[in-house]
Parts: sequence; structure tokens; C-alpha cells
Amino acid sequence: MFNYIYKKFKFMQLKNTNVSGENSKGKIPQPKLSTSLEDNLNVLKNILGSSSDIIYRQFSFGSKLQINAAIIFLEGMTEKATINELIIKPFMYDSKLCNLENKLKLDSMSVIKNCMLSVGNVKQVALVNQIIDGCLSGDTIFLMDGCEEALVIHSKGWETRGVEEPKTEAVVRGPREGFCETMATNMTLLRRKIKNPNLTFETMEIGTQTNTSICIVYLKGIVNPKLIKEIKQRLNKINTDAILESGYIEQFIEDAPYSIFPTIGNSEKPDTAAAKILEGRAAILVDGTPFVLTIPMLFIEGFQSSEDYYSRTYFASILRILRFLCFFISIFSPATYVMLSTFHQELIPTTLLFTMAAGREGVPFPAVMEAGLMIITFEILREAGVRLPRPVGQAVSIVGALVIGEAAVTAGLVSGLMVIVVALTAVSSFVVPVYTDVAAILRMIFLILAGMLGIFGVGIGILILLVHIASLRSFGTPYLAPLAPLNKEDLKDSFIRTNLWNMSTRPKTIGWHNLRRQKPGSKPEPPLKENSN
Repeated sequence: MFNYIYKKFKFMQLKNTNVSGENSKGKIPQPKLSTSLEDNLNVLKNILGSSSDIIYRQFSFGSKLQINAAIIFLEGMTEKATINELIIKPFMYDSKLCNLENKLKLDSMSVIKNCMLSVGNVKQVALVNQIIDGCLSGDTIFLMDGCEEALVIHSKGWETRGVEEPKTEAVVRGPREGFCETMATNMTLLRRKIKNPNLTFETMEIGTQTNTSICIVYLKGIVNPKLIKEIKQRLNKINTDAILESGYIEQFIEDAPYSIFPTIGNSEKPDTAAAKILEGRAAILVDGTPFVLTIPMLFIEGFQSSEDYYSRTYFASILRILRFLCFFISIFSPATYVMLSTFHQELIPTTLLFTMAAGREGVPFPAVMEAGLMIITFEILREAGVRLPRPVGQAVSIVGALVIGEAAVTAGLVSGLMVIVVALTAVSSFVVPVYTDVAAILRMIFLILAGMLGIFGVGIGILILLVHIASLRSFGTPYLAPLAPLNKEDLKDSFIRTNLWNMSTRPKTIGWHNLRRQKPGSKPEPPLKENSN
């Protein structure tokens, strides 16, 4: 991996330093191959270096002509069976070669490409830059003496992780396959979900040193053409050395880079990405990561799960309401406790007030500091559980929470009710994983406001938060849609999920280019009773 990045870096340095040959249009002329095989190999060796994983295989073929040739490939990034059986073997043993030797003098590379190689993807190139890019991408380069062109033969075959169940989006019912780090595999997974000729994949490379391949996926006739145009404009403006994960792309093209709320969605599940594409969104695949970006994103998406659409309506709606409730609990629970116990004791029932007073007896810290320390402790335990190996991390999270919580109550540093509030807050924050980091930040903000101004501080914070969310846009789409602006038709898939046969249109703010999703009259009905006569 490091050799691959080093060679890419060295090659891009060579291209950037060649500034003396600018033509009249201001473009740098790209170096081309010569007719000498030896000169071409020397040029490529100077660029690629003498790394041990670069294989230069020189040989001669043809019983009459004895033409000198060479292939170049990266060991570990190519499939050896393809090189041995489909590239080298035809030149050594193929009986058709004797009949083709007379034709080789005319258009050698075209003859070899069309008559000798049995590989599906072969490109005929003449520029050195194209050859280097193909070699560093895992393709095999074929050079021949006396020819100013080369063949870039598809032979990618490095070790990859297979299609597995995603760890971040577990479901009880639904597909268990997830994206992997290979972009070609991810494209195939989407093609399997949407067997439509209008499904379009547009690839490009970003990163001056890494040349990372990315792909824009959308469905023609459903997506808004202005959305695709805007995505391409923002991607073309990216000028950075490296793109190593889709998070890099997200930070370069999002609408509100200073907001704590994400305005670009991501998913590891092909069915989730396919469903969003079918609604009129676009997806961005990045080579090397299983997380696929989806554009635009609405606030309501964080509370939706792919499993909601595979379950029955009533249960799915209850779960969605529960997610909203848990999100508010994870943000406002510590602030509410501090607000009531410090400023507004008259709002607490008498029996509960006595219990809280008895629990806080002997606690040396004010309520806001007590809650802050417990929240920080929880975040430390959560981070330790994530970063440590899985068996050790689970033990640290469970044992650490139990031991620290029990010891803190026994020592009189915190009250038992505060431990319950923080534990409820922690569990609730995991119900909506999309907004886990958002909830962690808002939790501390509202805790400080509650400790300073009580219910007035919390109210001011809620007002500012609503104004901020309402002002957000995701590629021109209002972030709070379909609530602001209000669209009654889209409310069928917001706080609750109505029946699938009742959702006949796509979200208006996203799929307005082609709103109709299904024909009306899809409601299932029992069969008519047959006439007894």
C-alpha cells in the first residue's frame, strides 16, 4: 500500500515539474512513447523506480519475426492467472500467431488487441501518463519494439474484503449484504438492486497524489439534472493531495461546514442507497471505503431505517416515534435534571423531591458539575470501548460503567438518581446512531444553559437550535423538509410510516422532477365472494 502511494506521489511530482513545454493554449504536452522498446522501458523505469514489486518481463514472440516485447505489472495488485494464461501464453504457444505475422508489420497493436488477447478490457494508448496510471491501478502494460503505442490490459486482482453484513447498520429483517472497499463491487451491488438501463455511473479521479477513483450514481429521468450538475461542480473544485475515505469528500462539498448537523448522508447498505437513488437522490462511491454518500440529506432521514419498510406499518411507526423520543431524551435528560433540581423545585412532585434531596445529601458538587463529570466519564468509557479490541472493549465498557458508577455513589460523589439519568441518556443516544455525535455536543450545550439560566436557558437554546436547523440546506433542499416547508403528502413517511401502497409519490422536495412512484389503486382488497348460483 505504501509503495503504491509512493509511486503515485513520484509520478505526480514528475508531471508537475514538466512546465517548460506549455503550448499556445496553456496546456502541458504529455510525453509519448517512442518506437524503441529499450527507450520506453528506461522512461518507465525512471518514473516507476526500482521497487521490488514492479515486474518487468521481457520476451520475444513470432517464429519468423522474433519481435521483442515486454509486460509491466505490479505484483500483488494483479491477477497472476490472467497474466500467465491470457497474456503471456498466447504469445508463446498460440498457433494463430504464425498466420498473423504478416499483418503485424501494418498495425501491430490493433492486430494483437483484436486477434491475440482474450481479455475483456484492453485499451490502446500512446501517452506515458496513461500507461503509468494504468500500471499503478493494477493493469498490465504491454510494450512492443517498433511500436509507438502500448496496450493497457485489465488484470486487477488484489486481495479485498468480501461482501459482509455491515457492522453499523444491523437489522432484524432485510438484506444482510453491505458495501465493501472495492468500488467495482459496490457498483455491482447497486446494479443488482436497480436493474434499469437509466441507472448511470460516472467516474472521475480526485486527489493530486492519490488519484482516488470516485463514482456518481443516479437514475436518469428521476433525479433532478441540476442536482447532478451541482455535485460535479463541487467535486471539480476539490484540489487536494489525498482522498482516502468518503469523509474527505463529504467535508469538501457539504453546504454548512461549520454546522454540527450532517447535510450529506452515508450508508453501508446497498438497499438503503438504492432506495434513496429511487427517490431522486444521487450517491457517491469512493474507492477504498464501504461508506457511500447520498445527496441530498434531510433531518428526518436520521430517524428512518431500511427495516421500517420491510416491517408492518404500525410496528414501524411505533419504532420511529421511539427514535424521536430517544433523541430528545439523550439531549435534554441531564439538562432537565439540573434545571429542576437547581432552579425549579416547585415543578417536581413532593415525594420525588424528597427522594432527590435524600440522594443528593452529602454530594459535594453542584448538580451541573455532577452531571458534567458523569457525562464526560461516559464519553471516556465509550471511546475506550470503541478503540480497544472488541473482547477487551466490551469488558471495559460494562465493568467500567458498573464499577465507577457504584463506587461514585458509595463514595458520595454523585447521587444515585444522577447515575440513572446519565445511563438513560447513554442508552438513548445509541438508538439514533446518525446523530450520536450531534447529541453529544448538544447535550453539553443544554447542560451548561440549564445550569446558568434554568428553563429560560433551555428555551433560548431550543429557539436558536430550531432557527439554525431551519436555515440549513442540503444542495438546495431544505433540511427540515417536509416540516418546513410543510408538505402534507410527504408527512406519510416522517414521524410515522403509512402503508407502502399509500405512498404513491416521491418526496416533493427531492424527486419533483418525476413525482409519481406508483399507480394509484394499489391498496390490497379481499377477493369478491363468488355467487353461489
